[in-house]
Amino acid sequence: MKLRAMRRDRAARSGPELFLLERAFEDCLERLALMERRFERALLIGCPDPAWPGRLSKVASHVDVRDPGPLFASAGSGAPIVEDAWEPAGEIYELALAIGTLDTVNDLPLALRLIRYAMLPGGLFIGAMSGGDTLPRLRAVMRAADALSGGAAPHIHPRIEPAALSPLLANAGFQKAVVDVDRVQTSYASLDRLIADLRAMCATNVLSERPAPLSREQFRAAAKSFVDAGDGQRTTETFGIIHFAAWTPSNG
Repeated sequence: MKLRAMRRDRAARSGPELFLLERAFEDCLERLALMERRFERALLIGCPDPAWPGRLSKVASHVDVRDPGPLFASAGSGAPIVEDAWEPAGEIYELALAIGTLDTVNDLPLALRLIRYAMLPGGLFIGAMSGGDTLPRLRAVMRAADALSGGAAPHIHPRIEPAALSPLLANAGFQKAVVDVDRVQTSYASLDRLIADLRAMCATNVLSERPAPLSREQFRAAAKSFVDAGDGQRTTETFGIIHFAAWTPSNG
């Protein structure tokens, strides 16, 4: 979790790449607008853009900001969070929105239970996270690099499968869960450009037991595999964004 915070701070200092995160956030705002409901107090987990709380205020009277990265949290006038290791007050939020952080917690079931504990009856939990078969091309080229050393290494942290999220939400105390996947295809001229975007999206490897950096020979093999998979000019990569929404049980 310390490394995750450092990676987010690095992106905050250099300027985050927001095209996927903005896509997820805007989708959540559209779903909230369709409900035609105003929430009294909301929790926003994940805030790489300090403008997000103001935009969320269109549907919520008060927005509390939390982010795993201290710099993102400070820019959003909020506080840092580790979603599976915080101590929230019970039943204070009508709305909780989590964007782009829950796929990198150590204990997702516990994180969901803690968010559920912080929510009022009849509250809405909505958000998005990376998941499923995201980054298939990057996974393939990393296998090409590993082939040179005769082994395999965890270059990319595991993601949750969409089908597993609804049961996790139910076990955490949520109900009426809806889960869907937005598959976004983006083309890159080189492996370097993809990796640069992943760094700026705080999406590089945060496993505690990470492999050693690729050797020059391995990186050349990976880069060639990436280019060879394309059309001669650009190569397409796929990002899987899992969207979800679920409710806390109503007292009535």
